[in-house]
Amino acid sequence: MSRKIIIDTDPGQDDAVAILLALASPELDVVGITAVAGNVPLALTSVNSLKMCELAKRTEVPVFAGCDRPLQRELVTAEYVHGKSGIDGALLPDPVMELQPQHAVDWLVQTLEGSDGDITLCTLGPLTNVGAALQRSPHIAGKIQQLVLMGGGFFEGGNTTPAAEFNIYVDPHAADIVFSAGIDLVMMPLDVTHKALITAPRLDSFGALGTPVGDAVHGMLDFYERFDLEKYGTEGGPLHDPTVIAYLLQPELFSGRRCNVAVETQSELTMGMTVVDWWHVTDLPTNCMVMRDIDDAGFFELLLERLGRL
Repeated sequence: MSRKIIIDTDPGQDDAVAILLALASPELDVVGITAVAGNVPLALTSVNSLKMCELAKRTEVPVFAGCDRPLQRELVTAEYVHGKSGIDGALLPDPVMELQPQHAVDWLVQTLEGSDGDITLCTLGPLTNVGAALQRSPHIAGKIQQLVLMGGGFFEGGNTTPAAEFNIYVDPHAADIVFSAGIDLVMMPLDVTHKALITAPRLDSFGALGTPVGDAVHGMLDFYERFDLEKYGTEGGPLHDPTVIAYLLQPELFSGRRCNVAVETQSELTMGMTVVDWWHVTDLPTNCMVMRDIDDAGFFELLLERLGRL
């Protein structure tokens, strides 16, 4: 029996690869995709989500446009990493698919309220849509089987400010709502994703698939990692968002521990910081499974094998 998931996303090349991984995996039933403003504005993240469904030949998956700005702050985007389109590097046609008319937050509330508590949320961008849904209907927290997110960092610090990772920094108030809601949370922080490096052989392996999907992934990741290669000086740029989907498929690839995680929303110096009580130095209840390590070879083997099916 496949696991029902909703993907909340702001594509972004790494989001795009995560969507393709999910759509290539029969163990996952993608109930819908909700787009949010983040890496690029909402108009682009929505279109990019449609493009990934068409690239994967999964046009039956509904896509909903959600919030075009954070709950309380002005939108911060990352074209300097992802390019003007968000998925620069892939030459894809304009989508034939159309967005669903319903707002993503309305659809999330309606879908979760009508569910049997068997839906997992996979959040790959700022948590604005989910935070807004929880603000409107707090009881839906009990209807979420699990929420697996890419966001935050602890020993690695931040990638947008010294303290904050991009997804959490863009909308820390929404993140605070999510981390305080009592949901079963699994967090893929920078501490994990910075160990999942797109080395040259790994990048070449996607191009070697010789398929439209392989060509698109190779092009997107070749463009995307240029910024991080210069920034970090590593042998490859980190591949963040597909770790969320990989965890659902092969959780044994990851290891971590349950911790208390709080999100800073008051200090401009540390705004969006995920404060992880890794060493359990407080008596605060654990609210999140925080991953720290990844079998990166196994992760890329899974990614290559699944994308090869499309």
